[in-house]
Amino acid sequence: MKNIAVIGAGTMGNGIAHTFAQFDYKVQLIDLSENSLKKGMATITKNLDRMVAKERITEEDKQRTLNNITTYTSLQEGVEYASLVVEAATENLDLKLNIFKDLDKFCPEDAILASNTSSISITQIAAVTSRPEMVIGMHFMNPVPVMKLVEIIKGYNTCQETYDIVKAITEKLNKTPVEVNDYPGFVANRILMPMINEAIETLYNGVAGVQEIDTVMKLGMAHPMGPLQLADFIGLDVCLSILNVMHDGFKNPKYAPCPLLVNMVSAGKLGIKSGEGFYDYSGSRRAENVSKQFILFYSSIFKIKY
Repeated sequence: MKNIAVIGAGTMGNGIAHTFAQFDYKVQLIDLSENSLKKGMATITKNLDRMVAKERITEEDKQRTLNNITTYTSLQEGVEYASLVVEAATENLDLKLNIFKDLDKFCPEDAILASNTSSISITQIAAVTSRPEMVIGMHFMNPVPVMKLVEIIKGYNTCQETYDIVKAITEKLNKTPVEVNDYPGFVANRILMPMINEAIETLYNGVAGVQEIDTVMKLGMAHPMGPLQLADFIGLDVCLSILNVMHDGFKNPKYAPCPLLVNMVSAGKLGIKSGEGFYDYSGSRRAENVSKQFILFYSSIFKIKY
């Protein structure tokens, strides 16, 4: 199994393509947007350059990795010879269902269809295909080339052979596969997203400011990154989508997204990707400067000087 098709050239897609290519798989990176493909390849190149500078790989390794990736704007052409497809499109149910309907038509009959979804039901995705036993969740963590964990999610009809193949491939990528059951949010986001949402609620209710909340979690709970900074890194739109999936799936109010999160996404304040979220990234991609709207409001409440 050496031909891997990756659907979507965004943050997760290009990271997944990078990882497979670095381990000598032939990767077909597919996106409808030529511009997205160029940005994705630029990101992969930049990340490889960083690895060369840190002497983790050689210049030869970098070139081999890049040569292993071919880009396509046509889904049908990109998956023609794929043994495994990893879908990494936007976390939107209708979009994913349409993609898997097309994958079922265009992919070889023996191709395994995997989704990098972070919360959506694998069983529901598999149901739109004629091969539900060959559909599986393969949830990588961001940034993909660095993070070791991959959640492997079996749908109701996923067969053991499909799971065994995907587990083995994951281990060949020098990552740790963990099998989890097919329920909204799986394990990682079922625990992480309510914490992030509660941090946003804490800010929304005026309990503390942005940096104060993140500092408490970093210094008090030994988290490497505060929850508000992490939300910016993940993307506030992604956080909102996952919370909505869990809220709809469990019908439990504890998963209801904070109104502040909803408003920020509606205003286009999505975190690092948009240049502003809880922090302002206009001058740096580091979370050093709190967004102006929180400085003005919370400094008046807490007499905080940022």
